[in-house]
Amino acid sequence: MPLALLALAVSAFGIGTTEFVMMGLLPNVADDLHTSVPTAGYLVSAYAIGVVLGAPLLTGLGSRVPRKKMLLLLMAVFTVGNLASALAPDFGWLIAGRLLAGLPHGAFFGVGAVVAARLVTEGRQARAVATMFLGLTVANIVGVPAATLLGQHLGWRATFLVVAAIGLAAMAALARLVPHIPVEAHQDVRRELRALGNRQVVLGLLTAVFGFAGVFAVYSYLSTMTTKAMGFGESSVTPVLALFGIGMTLGALAAGPLTDRALRPTLYGSLGALAVVLAVFPFVVHVTWAALVIVVLLGAVGFMTTTPLQMLVMNKAKDAPTLASASNHSAFNLANAGGAWLGGVAIAAGWGWTSPAFVGAALAVAGLAIAMTAGYLDRTPNPNSRVVAGGPTTTRDPDRKTTSSRSGV
Repeated sequence: MPLALLALAVSAFGIGTTEFVMMGLLPNVADDLHTSVPTAGYLVSAYAIGVVLGAPLLTGLGSRVPRKKMLLLLMAVFTVGNLASALAPDFGWLIAGRLLAGLPHGAFFGVGAVVAARLVTEGRQARAVATMFLGLTVANIVGVPAATLLGQHLGWRATFLVVAAIGLAAMAALARLVPHIPVEAHQDVRRELRALGNRQVVLGLLTAVFGFAGVFAVYSYLSTMTTKAMGFGESSVTPVLALFGIGMTLGALAAGPLTDRALRPTLYGSLGALAVVLAVFPFVVHVTWAALVIVVLLGAVGFMTTTPLQMLVMNKAKDAPTLASASNHSAFNLANAGGAWLGGVAIAAGWGWTSPAFVGAALAVAGLAIAMTAGYLDRTPNPNSRVVAGGPTTTRDPDRKTTSSRSGV
């Protein structure tokens, strides 16, 4: 794999750390800024709103900017946002800092996925995208627990200073390792918007919203489930979250080669497995070893959906995949917010701490139904479909393993 993928993975590590670390720092922030924990929870929402808004906005504004320069600009915004968060004098400024830090998230992964796919030969594109996403999963194993401990001992501001430093290191790696990739001659905002309206792209985004919401219906409350349902002490919360991160990493490693081999079957299988794991979850969490295994499985099958969904929207957007790829991350963040809300509704209704798993299973089934509907509507392959803009052109359906290619790199 090219070293440039390492630069993308380092960047993803920083983004993943700042996205998820706030959940563990809410009590510290609330105490320091003299607000309640529920109010501090708006900081999580502010980041998600930044992702949803920034993905299409920044991708559109940067449609004519060379890929490498765009990646550097997006990581610069990310770094400034985290620095602003660290220096925020009050809660309002911290909200603004979190919003700013979230703005480049979706656009970075959208552009980064297109760049990753162009760095490798035909048949290895999904593995390249999955390699970039490994930085996101490793953040949940190492970055988030370490950053949480740092914030608890040295103050939450120290956490965001360190993340800003990671952003600077990522910029240096991007500048050094990523080759110059010019903007395609046909690239423009209108073409990207037309691609975003493709029926298969829309169905892919809806699959992400419903399917991945099933993961966050449980993950959003996993810390509380660890103590209330599994019977572990508070000191076990960080290791349990790390186990979820290990599962995410295993899922990402498996998703790359499986997606390269058979995209839609990988998507169907991961969503079906997610529904089963979520349905079984409430029945096994009271058994210590089974609870730990099910947490790893949840992370694995949940994250296995991300690579095939990313490749699907890139394939179906054909000559203008960047905006569709970035919008996929807006869809994932809508899934985060929607899953967390629906899981909270189940708990508030008095259905128990594990009830979000049943909600998640229903959401995963809905995502699977949308994905299978899209597959049914797309059964007739297009023999002249293009995989990514300026990248390899294929002679078979892009959802299947291809037989010939012409590299544009």
